[in-house]
Amino acid sequence: MEILPYVFLSYMFISLYMLSFFLILYFKNKSKFFEYPIPKKNYTVSFIVPAYNEEKTIKETIEHIFAIEYKNIIEIIVINDCSKDNTKIIVENLIKKYPRLKLINNKNNLGKAGSLNRAWKIANGELVTVVDADSFPKQDSLKKMVGYFDNEKVGAVTCPVLARNKTKFWEKLQSIEYIAISFGRKLLEYVDAIYVTPGPLAVYRKKALEDIGGFDENNLTEDIEATWNLAYHGWDRKMSLNTGVTSEVPNKIKPWFVQRRRWNLGGLQCIQKYRKSIGKKGMLGAFIIPFFIINMFLGLVGLSIFFYLTIKKIYSKFLLTKYSIIADTPLLTLEEFFITPSILNYLGIIIFLLGLLYILLIMVVLKEKILKRENILNIPFYLIFYLILYPFIMLNAIWHFARNKKIWR
Repeated sequence: MEILPYVFLSYMFISLYMLSFFLILYFKNKSKFFEYPIPKKNYTVSFIVPAYNEEKTIKETIEHIFAIEYKNIIEIIVINDCSKDNTKIIVENLIKKYPRLKLINNKNNLGKAGSLNRAWKIANGELVTVVDADSFPKQDSLKKMVGYFDNEKVGAVTCPVLARNKTKFWEKLQSIEYIAISFGRKLLEYVDAIYVTPGPLAVYRKKALEDIGGFDENNLTEDIEATWNLAYHGWDRKMSLNTGVTSEVPNKIKPWFVQRRRWNLGGLQCIQKYRKSIGKKGMLGAFIIPFFIINMFLGLVGLSIFFYLTIKKIYSKFLLTKYSIIADTPLLTLEEFFITPSILNYLGIIIFLLGLLYILLIMVVLKEKILKRENILNIPFYLIFYLILYPFIMLNAIWHFARNKKIWR
């Protein structure tokens, strides 16, 4: 009995199940989708900006932070991690304009996690906000995020990360991806399953960072690991969908590939570190880790099915040609022009169409202008060509992970 149909049906079932799961979460919670709590307390906030060779964006990032509409930002700490460009000079010049701006120069390269650990330990705020040096928070971001901390169980709050540069075709595809991720992350909040508070903008309770021991300096995705660690220690994670932060996205395939490989490597590190928590530690073991594993490896299953069918067809054609020549029979008959439909083919088409409708729903909910021709045409490219690259990135990440090779760039 051939096992492929069962594998394919299982793949389709998981895909349909996850899509249905997200839709149910949305329609159940859509009335409060954009709500956020008004803070009852004026929390003191420290900002931390890790920087390595960020001369192109660091000035604008700092200016965006100082433009945030929140009165109790007591300090902005920039950690210069041995930059080789003019990052240090630019920040020193900005200090003359902004007295609350502080600069820490690492004597040795500590990496992003090490720089964050050095800074949050000396931060004076009740809340510690991390902003990447190529990211730009909205003016209303803090006032729409800090209210969640009135609940003492909340350890971190995130918000939508959106693509800042959206002129090139590759950037536009990433813009669609970032929007879809933000939508899904908000839905995961309703089942206590937010699994990452991304670096472009994340607010942490300092007490929670102390509880988890800060950021893991051995992990390539310190934001994912910190979020899992918070869940492991019983801290809630929340998301405010009514604000956001924009971030620079790679404009070419190679740096994009390298970035996503790092994300996958960090994810594999997290799975290895917390594998014993599966089935334990609340939603971390019951949902987050299994969901994360399925999300990472589902594409590999689809890719494996595709290559199996392709190789099988090529091999069958080879045998057909070989024995047709030996038997002196026609190599091509009229039957070759007919495709026999099957339920598997129909399921594949249904999955694609449902994925298309899901992306359109996200665009409508988040008020994106989907009626523009360029945006409508980008969505099929995103679903067909962009997402199909992810299994190849995953294979590359597994190869490096198996060799215990950590690659940041």
